[in-house]
Amino acid sequence: MLKHPELLQLKRWNTPTIYNGWEQITACDASKEAFNKEETIDYMPHMGVMVGYAVTVVCQPSERKHKDENPDGFNAYWAYVASQSGPKIVVVQDLDKPAFVGAFWGEVNANIHRSLGCVGTIIDGCVRDVDEMSNAGFKALASRMCVGHAFSWPVRWGCEVEVFGRTIRPGQFIHADKHGFLAVPEADEAALLEAANFMDENECNHMLAAAGEFAGRSTEEHLQAIAESVKSYGLAVKGKFGRKAEYDQG
Repeated sequence: MLKHPELLQLKRWNTPTIYNGWEQITACDASKEAFNKEETIDYMPHMGVMVGYAVTVVCQPSERKHKDENPDGFNAYWAYVASQSGPKIVVVQDLDKPAFVGAFWGEVNANIHRSLGCVGTIIDGCVRDVDEMSNAGFKALASRMCVGHAFSWPVRWGCEVEVFGRTIRPGQFIHADKHGFLAVPEADEAALLEAANFMDENECNHMLAAAGEFAGRSTEEHLQAIAESVKSYGLAVKGKFGRKAEYDQG
C-alpha cells in the first residue's frame, strides 16, 4: 500500500493528470482499462479529489427479501468495512440498474462509514441527503439522486463488483474526482506518483510554456515553437519511459 505522504501528494493532482502518468507505466491498454466507461456524477465537486482503497458491497433496493433473509446484514457488512485498511472508498454495485428505486447512501450511512475510515463512495446507483453527506466529509460519485431508500440492504460484500462498466476488486487503489475514477492495478501503484509528477512537469516545461509564450511572434513562428515543444516533450517522455507521448507524431 502507498504511504500516507504519497496519498497526500496524489491528491494534489486531478484524475486526468494521474491517468497521464499511469498510461506511461502500465502494461494495461490505457485506452480501454482501469477508468470508468460510463459517465459518473460527482455530487461533491467542491471536495476535490478522493483517494483510497476499495471496499466493496452489492445492494438491491427493490428487493425486501435481502433484509428478511439476512437481518444482521448491515452489522456484518460494517464489521467487514472496519476490518480493512484505509483510507477507504466504498464501491457499490446496485443490482437494480438501470431501474433504480432507492438509495444505499444517505446522511446516517455516510456518517457511519466516515467513522469507519471511509472518505467516500462510488455507487452505480443512487444517493440522497447529499448536503448532509457533504457535511459529513463523505464524497459521492453516483448515477443519480433519489428521494427514498426503499429496501436498501447489503446483499454481499468483499467481492468483485461492476460499476460504471468497470470491474473493481477489494483493496484496489482508486483516484477519483469530477472527471470520473481510475482504478489502479496493484502492479502500477508504486510508480504512479513519480510518473504523474514527471508528466505534469514535462507539460509545463515544454508544451504549456510554448503555448503561453506567443507575444511578439508571427503565426508561423508560434506554430513552429509549438511543433518544437511537442518534439521536446515527446523526447522527454521517450527518454523517461521508452514510450510515445500523447501528441507524439513520430
